[in-house]
Amino acid sequence: MNSSVIKFALAGIGVVGLAGCATVPGDAEFGDVQKAVAQRDGRLVHWRGRTAEDAGVDTAVRTMLQKELTADDAVQIALLNNLTLQATYQELGVAQADVVQAGLLRNPVLSLERRFSGQAAEFDLVWDFLDLFFIPLRKRVAGAAFEAAKLRVADAVLTTAAETREAFYTLQGAQQMLEMRRSVAQATAASADAAKRLRDAGNTTLLALRNEQKLATQAKLDLAAAEATVVQDRERLNVLLGVWGTNTDWKVASRLPELPSSENPGKGLESIAISRRLDLAAAREEIQVAAQSLGLARASRFIPDANIGIHSEREPDGLNTIGPSISFPLPFFDQGQAVLARGGARLRQAQQRYAALAVEIRSQVRAKYSRMIYARDRAQYYRREVLPLSAQVVDQTQLQYNAMQTGVFQLLQAKQAQIDAGREYIETLREYWVARSELEKALGGRMKAVASTAPATQPAAPTPQMNEFEPQQQQQQQHHHGG
Repeated sequence: MNSSVIKFALAGIGVVGLAGCATVPGDAEFGDVQKAVAQRDGRLVHWRGRTAEDAGVDTAVRTMLQKELTADDAVQIALLNNLTLQATYQELGVAQADVVQAGLLRNPVLSLERRFSGQAAEFDLVWDFLDLFFIPLRKRVAGAAFEAAKLRVADAVLTTAAETREAFYTLQGAQQMLEMRRSVAQATAASADAAKRLRDAGNTTLLALRNEQKLATQAKLDLAAAEATVVQDRERLNVLLGVWGTNTDWKVASRLPELPSSENPGKGLESIAISRRLDLAAAREEIQVAAQSLGLARASRFIPDANIGIHSEREPDGLNTIGPSISFPLPFFDQGQAVLARGGARLRQAQQRYAALAVEIRSQVRAKYSRMIYARDRAQYYRREVLPLSAQVVDQTQLQYNAMQTGVFQLLQAKQAQIDAGREYIETLREYWVARSELEKALGGRMKAVASTAPATQPAAPTPQMNEFEPQQQQQQQHHHGG
């Protein structure tokens, strides 16, 4: 076989192939993700293992963990340190590699055939030349898929931010509940001890003692349950923050923020969500992917590939023959009908999914806003009406009990009602902040800033502190019954 023929053929195809040579960039256009997140949440995002900034990010995370965390601090740590997010970022590298692959020419195929000694030898070098014309279409498909991947990754970042805020407020609510339960347990235990001393002195009934002991026992059970809840909620936040070991010793404020002094109006929120939601933008980009794929299918339906090449053969008598070759499929049976039908169905599917998601987003915004306003109204009502009334009922019942105008059962009932009111207020306040975080998630980013604390003239909402009136109660009981 003439080696110069092979060299000439390889050189000819190599000239064409230079246009298809490319390398995969290392940045995967991560800056677009960072920009989208900053516009919607205002937080920084970092992809580890790609730059020399990793050490500085680790230091910043450790510094934030050493101080009392706010909700914004927790979100920032999660966006820098969450391991699931770091894995999600690799989707950008995969999608960018697909873009590069779409722009590469297919490799030529070299086949050699050598028969037994003295027999013929053949060589073929073929290349799918139509591939050169399909490259622009393939790149458009891959480019649209890459844009969709960037939007999905950015949406995953915002989802993690919202989940971190929800977990933060859930933990704060659990800690505030634990604080109340601890106060109640201490107060009821002291009350039970005082009742026992009164019983030993013959100044109260056995029923009164048992009721006091029952209330103290229930308070201990509620305290244990509150402690377990704090542990579980804290571990959930640990996962979102991506921390372990000594880095889990972080602290947060033990109480939820008070209600904002004002609230964003609900008008126009649906339109804001439609314009900002990145998962909807990704669904819109998937329509482009399907449309471009259908265009590629139409262009290649009859002749998806066609090979040109060089064929060389040496006959047994030593005669060498060489010449061009061409091969392509004849579309007698398969004319791409199924491919076009599949592409059309996928395009319609993408369009319908986009429309369905838009409807779902609007519904989410309405539902989350309604839940937030409902929780806000309830929390305000508890603060203005229920908590003060509960405290007044306990005070008045205590006075009547000391004057022997009511029984111990009514007094304990009033105490339990006050405890329940405090618990329900904390739960409602927590529900408000969680609902607010869910609304921001539905909106695709943070709402406009609203004051996160109550005005200075508005006192903090009281949490039942039974130990504040228990000693006085027991002193009054002893004075009244021990005369």
